[in-house]
Amino acid sequence: MEDIDAIAALQDPVRRRLYEYVVGQGREVGRNEAAEATGVARTLAAHHLDKLAQAGLLDSGSRRLTGRSGPGAGRPAKVYTRARAERAVSLPARDYRTAAELLAEAAEEAGLDAGLCAAARRRGEVLRGAAAPCPDLEEAARMLAARGYEPYLEAGEGASGTAARAVRMRNCPFHAVAERFPPLVCGMNLALLEGLFGTDGPVRARMDARPGECCVVIEASKNNSG
Repeated sequence: MEDIDAIAALQDPVRRRLYEYVVGQGREVGRNEAAEATGVARTLAAHHLDKLAQAGLLDSGSRRLTGRSGPGAGRPAKVYTRARAERAVSLPARDYRTAAELLAEAAEEAGLDAGLCAAARRRGEVLRGAAAPCPDLEEAARMLAARGYEPYLEAGEGASGTAARAVRMRNCPFHAVAERFPPLVCGMNLALLEGLFGTDGPVRARMDARPGECCVVIEASKNNSG
C-alpha cells in the first residue's frame, strides 16, 4: 500500500511536473527554481514539493543557495532531490527482483558472464530491429529515454580543442540487481546497449562508471567525431 500511495501522489499534474523537473536536474533544486521552471507560484510549488517528500518520492534538505556564509548570507533554503528508494506496484503482488537476484547469483557462481552478455547483445539487436544505425547522440538520448535511462547530453572539450559530446544516464534500469552484482550486471548492460546501437556506427557504448549514474556512456565513434 505504501508504494501505491507514493505513486498515487503523482496523479496531480502539477505535482508530476515538479517531480519530473527535480529528477531531471540530477542535483538539488530549490523551491524558487522549481516554481519558475514549471510555471506555478512558489507557494504552490512548495506545497507539492513537500507532499512529494512526504510520499518518499523526493528527499529534502536545506542549504544556502547564495554560495555565501556568515552575516548577510541569508537563511538556508529548502532543496529537493530524487529519493534513493525505489517504488514499484504490481497487482497481484509479484517479486521479480528476488528472481532477478537469484538468477544473477547463479550466473555469477557458474561463470556465465560471457553467455549473459551474448544474450544481452542479441536482445539489443532485436530491440533495434531493422532500423538504420543510430545517427547521432540526440537520437541516442531519445532511444535511451524511452527505455528509462534518463539520459542527458554532456558537453566538454576534446583533445583537439573542439567540442566533444556524450550521452550520460542518471538512471540504471537494473540498479537494484547491479548494486549486488556490479560486474555481472554492468557487463550485461553494456552488451545490451552495444546491441542496440551497434559497435561500428556513428555512436557507440563504452563502460565509464560514475557515482550515482549508469555505468555506460554513449559517445560518437572515433571515425565520426569529426
